[in-house]
Amino acid sequence: MDTSESEPVWIYPKDEPTWVEEIRNEFNIHPITAQILASRGLGSLGEIHHFLYALLPDLYDPRKFIDMQKAVRRVVRAIDKGEGILIYGDNDVDGMTGAALLSEFLKKLNAKVHYFVPKPSVKRHGLFLDALDFAKEHECHLMISVDCGISGAKEVEELAKESIDVIITDHHEPTGKLPQCVALLNPKIPGQTYPNRDLTGVGVAFKFAHAVTNYLVSKKIIPPKKIDLKVYLDLVALGTIADMGVLLDENRILVRYGLKQLRKTKRVGLIKLFSVCGVDRSEITPTDIASRIAPRMNSLGRVADPTKGVELLLVRDEKKAEELASELDLFNIERQKIEQLVSIEIDAQLERSKELLCNRAIVLSANDWHPGVIPIIAARIAKHYNRPTVIIAIADGVGKGSIRTIREFPLLPVLKKSSELFLNYGGHDYAAGLTIKEENIEKFTKRFIHAANSALHEKDIVSKLYLDASADFKDLTYDLLASLELFEPYGNENPPPLLYCTAKQTWPPKVIGGSHLKLYLEQGDRMLEGIAFGMASKRQALRKKDLTLKIAYTPQVNRFHNKSSIQLLVRDIQVVS
Repeated sequence: MDTSESEPVWIYPKDEPTWVEEIRNEFNIHPITAQILASRGLGSLGEIHHFLYALLPDLYDPRKFIDMQKAVRRVVRAIDKGEGILIYGDNDVDGMTGAALLSEFLKKLNAKVHYFVPKPSVKRHGLFLDALDFAKEHECHLMISVDCGISGAKEVEELAKESIDVIITDHHEPTGKLPQCVALLNPKIPGQTYPNRDLTGVGVAFKFAHAVTNYLVSKKIIPPKKIDLKVYLDLVALGTIADMGVLLDENRILVRYGLKQLRKTKRVGLIKLFSVCGVDRSEITPTDIASRIAPRMNSLGRVADPTKGVELLLVRDEKKAEELASELDLFNIERQKIEQLVSIEIDAQLERSKELLCNRAIVLSANDWHPGVIPIIAARIAKHYNRPTVIIAIADGVGKGSIRTIREFPLLPVLKKSSELFLNYGGHDYAAGLTIKEENIEKFTKRFIHAANSALHEKDIVSKLYLDASADFKDLTYDLLASLELFEPYGNENPPPLLYCTAKQTWPPKVIGGSHLKLYLEQGDRMLEGIAFGMASKRQALRKKDLTLKIAYTPQVNRFHNKSSIQLLVRDIQVVS
């Protein structure tokens, strides 16, 4: 498959000079920074102040969760009575970090705490029930879920018959009957009063720990300095970034402080993992987490034992930490091999059957695909073709599907209309999963494609580049780049600023690293170099002399041999005819 994506449509920012000037005057910031804030849709000075300068005390009160007091009272009772508490985490990084956070936190309060993370290879008895024997063996009468459970109404009833109470902490959209449990902490349930719908699983776990701490301190059961909640923010940052949590509002505060905590973390397992990944701990970025750390941890939930992920986060022994970090690296290599084999087959199928791309959605299924790698492939296909994409791996007559989509086509309303075809389904509007009997796949495929063809127009499935501000080379100073740091940390819904301008090409571009382009650009009396990742296929069209180009780019500082210079990370190029 050709890895170049279709040419994106440039979406220019709205022209709002009066508003931009007001922002500039109020915050005394660079005019281009003011324009970016306006382009990002921040509609009031208060909103902008919160975006730029919010601090830890600006986090929302955890008591705003409607069931929080019930959850706090139940866990405090379990600690008082010496009951066993089982933390049941989902098997991705969000679930692992949340399970590690609550395990470590409750242990600090002298709770009898155990954790359980379901293996992907074990044929699941159903959510929670795969941990029933473990819970009985360790005399756990309270189970706390992390990053899962909203779809477990039946299973909660089963646990109640075994005298096991359940507190659910989750962030997925409810798709059916809500579980009748002791407490349900989820920012997305109907009637919820918590202001941040975008918390991840580890974020909800952190709010629970925060509420328990506040309660115990207010009742003088523990001294105020007994628990330092800041030490858990490294886990919150890790899980939130890995789960593509929206990096706005409260999540932005949690991740900003969490990155600071990660840079000085004492978690020996993480330190060893950073070393294996070649990540400099003192300068770790969200990109490092998303591209190097998260895939290795997630590989456990795809092809191995995700309990090792929680173990890595909690381990104190250096030798054991080193072993676990090396294991994760090996599992990730195995995951990459499996993923590559499935990817080659899927790409060949799309290449062979061009009619699949006549529709505005892609649905593919097969018997021999590994279910652990399909979420990654679904995300790649959806991004490449800019279409809602469903990939289903079938085994023993049951399909496990992973779905990714574009912003114009939210998933859950569409899935709800076909819910009678599924054994279960859930997730978010932009990333979801389902299990389905093999005989229902064809019917579901037809319905899903019909829904996409009806709802989406041709312009919706063209990829788009949302530009923030016009900026010429003379504007690109170290002062501006320092000002742009106010937008960090970058991530989902808060990408690096994307600027645009017209420049002359001084000589033809050079291919570097096999697939990237190095550009030599000039504007006025200033020359700058640009790097365009994955755009080597454009070289032929750019080889003419004296070309004028429109470029969309993010400026960055390139440090090489102790010298720093400004270079452009070029996101798209248009030749001006």
